[in-house]
This record gives sequence, structure tokens and C-alpha cells, in this order.
Amino acid sequence: MATVLITGCSSGIGLETALAFARRGDVTYASMRNPAKAARLRERADAEGLALDVVALDVTDDASVTEAVRVVESRHGAVDVLVNNAGVNHVGAVEATPLDEARAVLETNFWGPLRTLRAVLPAMRERGSGVVVNVSSLAGRTWSVPYGGFYAAGKSGLGAISEALAGEVARFGVRVVCLEPGSFATDVHTNAFAREVAADNPYGADETWLRLFMERTAESAADASLVADAVIAAATDPATPLHAPVGEEAAMAIDMVGKVGFDDWLPHFVHHAEAVAGPRPAV
Repeated sequence: MATVLITGCSSGIGLETALAFARRGDVTYASMRNPAKAARLRERADAEGLALDVVALDVTDDASVTEAVRVVESRHGAVDVLVNNAGVNHVGAVEATPLDEARAVLETNFWGPLRTLRAVLPAMRERGSGVVVNVSSLAGRTWSVPYGGFYAAGKSGLGAISEALAGEVARFGVRVVCLEPGSFATDVHTNAFAREVAADNPYGADETWLRLFMERTAESAADASLVADAVIAAATDPATPLHAPVGEEAAMAIDMVGKVGFDDWLPHFVHHAEAVAGPRPAV
């Protein structure tokens, strides 16, 4: 029985992952920025008779991360498995996205996992065991798509940190896995569209087109429970590679990047997006 701390559990992958660990009988701490949003998680856990604890944890806040880890460690000692799942999607042009908005994306998707893993590692090292599962994205391993640059930057950075960390902590008995899911049915897709496209945004029509592509892709995406299964496998199977794609879409896209350059890949992506969302707007 392991002690597991998961971030971003109010919906989607985090929610499914918390339930999956609880089904195994693991001591499961499902964390989220606002525990008031835990109703769906609690309802499903109660329906299955599962035991789990909901913890307040905002990955963008140092004090919040420190306190959440302190609570878990005070009850159980070192965290056995940390699942860095909390993340936000983002659609916006490199030139037109306000810098505070771009920073907020990276604050959650890159600096957030860094905060949590730094908080749990001292006790893991002292005990000589532990697993860190970073839930990245297909976007972290492929060419960046138009209007997805800041999201991809955070996920690519998380992959790079995972590689460095793995080489640093293996000698202390700690294992690192970076999962790279493709599209799955989660709220992260709609969360990308919180900002209205400004009327004076020269990229506005193109940005709206990509948002439509993402919305329609999400409608037919696979269930997030498949990613939860991959998280369980990564946490329990030492043979899991550092970079682990999740889903056929991710595996195929990553394989394509290894075979073609960006100049050849971009038209392929645009063609695919047009098949889903209609013709790309003219300039």
C-alpha cells in the first residue's frame, strides 16, 4: 500500500487517477486548488465505497505546496508516489498573448510541478525510494502547433526537467516518469478558451479556427481513465521508460516527428485541422 499525492484532481485525468489509486487500496491524497470543487470526486468515491482524502494544494503557491506536503508527511512519512497532473491548456498567438497570461500558463504547467517535486524529494531521498510521475503532453514531444506555443513550452520544459531529474535522483532510489498523453476527454480543452479573442488581434480568425479544431477534437476524445491506467502502470512498473506516450495519437505523432522536419510536418497538421474545423482562414 503506497501513499500517493496527486495534483489537479477536481476533474479529468486527476479525478480518474485518484479513483484508480483508491481502488488499489493506496492511501490517496487528491489535491486541488479549491476543495469546494471536489463534489464530483467525492460522489464517485462514495458510490464505489472508496477512501481518499481531499487536500487543498495550489501548485502556483509555494506556501500551499509546502503545507499540503507537510500534512501528508506528518501522517505517513515520505510520499511514495507524486503525480504532477495539474495543468492548464492555452490557445494564443506568440505576439498577441499578454505576457501576464503567458506567465500564468508556465506558472502552472512548468513551475507548478517543480514546486511539488522539490517539496517531496527530501523525504524520498532520505528513505531511499519514491516515484515522481509528471503528466506532460504530446505537445511536449512534437513540433509546436500555431497558437499552442506557450502550452508546448511548459510541457517541453517539464520533459527536460524530468530527464535531468531522473539522472540526479536515481542514485537515491527515486524513479521519474514523464507521461505524454494525446487528446483525452477532459476539461482542459475548454479551459483554454477563457479569454475572448480581442477585436484588434491580427491573429484572431486563425486563433478561433484552432479553438474550434480543439473543441471538436475533444468531443471524440478517449476517456481520461485510460491516462489514469497509464499513471498506475508508470508508478508500479519500474520498466516504464522515462518518456511514455499515452494513446495511439501520441505514439504516432511522436514517431512522425522522428521522421520528418517541421517544414514537412506543419502542412500535415494544417490539413488535419482543416479536415476537422474547416478551411484555415485567409490572412
